[in-house]
Amino acid sequence: MREYTIGPDHEQGTLRARVPAIDPGAGAMKRRWNLTIWIGFLIVLAAPFLYLAIFVGFPALRDAPWATLPIFALGIGLMAYGMRRAWRHPEAYRGRIAGPVLFGTGVVCLAFFAYGMFYAARQLPASTGAPRVGQKAPEFTLQDTDGHPVTLARLLAPDAGADRVDGVVLIFYRGFW
Repeated sequence: MREYTIGPDHEQGTLRARVPAIDPGAGAMKRRWNLTIWIGFLIVLAAPFLYLAIFVGFPALRDAPWATLPIFALGIGLMAYGMRRAWRHPEAYRGRIAGPVLFGTGVVCLAFFAYGMFYAARQLPASTGAPRVGQKAPEFTLQDTDGHPVTLARLLAPDAGADRVDGVVLIFYRGFW
């Protein structure tokens, strides 16, 4: 501490105050890394890869990625919490510049994933050769669940006990056995 004289000298004496010397290296506290921002960003980056590596194998999770969206939400929530900490306590935490950049990148990553899953994947071209509703289906031969061939003509042929068959309902399941 250094002493500085404040005010003019008076006959009664001088007014003195103790003012600390400003030393830029001495009282500066080192700020900590704000790991919640970085962990959140890594989780957001991992979400699409987890979808491709794990969730594509399950039809319920592939068609509607409800397991992947909470992973994105967790990562973006961690980044938002880390940015809040960086802006409320800048003397203790880093991340006032990296936080918004990583947060914006994470939101863009989520937007591209949502665009790909909910819009682009649904944009299938119209099938020009497919039969229309009410039109007779072309002749085909498929395998049933036991591996035996089944033809449309055999399905439409009347059985010994039936008089007449009006039609056949075909149901196609997406998947594999």
